[in-house]
Amino acid sequence: MTVELSDVVREYRIGGGLVRALDGVSLTLGAGEFVSVVGPSGAGKSTLLHLLGALDSPDSGSIRFQGKEIGTLDDGQQSDFRLRRVGFVFQFFNLIPTMSAWENVAVPRLLAGVRLGRAKADAIALLDRVGLGDRADHRPSEMSGGQMQRVALARALIMDPTLILADEPTGNLDSVTGAAVMELLADVAHESGRDRTVVMVTHNLDAAESTDRVVTIRDGRVGSDRPATVRVGSGG
Repeated sequence: MTVELSDVVREYRIGGGLVRALDGVSLTLGAGEFVSVVGPSGAGKSTLLHLLGALDSPDSGSIRFQGKEIGTLDDGQQSDFRLRRVGFVFQFFNLIPTMSAWENVAVPRLLAGVRLGRAKADAIALLDRVGLGDRADHRPSEMSGGQMQRVALARALIMDPTLILADEPTGNLDSVTGAAVMELLADVAHESGRDRTVVMVTHNLDAAESTDRVVTIRDGRVGSDRPATVRVGSGG
């Protein structure tokens, strides 16, 4: 087990009303799993992702990461948790335009106090892994969408996190490039000896069906939780 949510509630005040984005969600996410979260807009998918990544805190309920409660962390503890234990992959890549590919990948290591030479070597090794070793010195403006998303994935891996959270990672990619990114995410989840969990929020039902599990969120609750129909990536 990597993450366990128990009766998690998260509410937001919008205008004069109170909206319950998550309404008693209980869910277990295991090591070595690639899990997709699907559901209509406003169902609570993004709220769930934010809570898993300690970008937000629940109003009630428990979120335990490797047996330790993370739902009650203060701001400083949340920041440290995000830096060291979680890797994020976003739909719009969120790369720093003035930095090269290896510099973008190295940022978390530099923030953690790792010296530049070591951080650069680790970043280039990860770019090699995602097939971009020859693009290490290119800036985002010199890369395609698929290449930028692979840089973002390398950045998510630079701290060797246990949890990877991907928010619509194929949303801005064509079908062929999206399939390649899905293959990389699956390999990351299934990598031998890493005990890593990948959670992906997506509207792409074809992509969701190529993960290990599909969790459907409706009206802030888990509507279904089932094995996917097709699995990609063999790990190693």
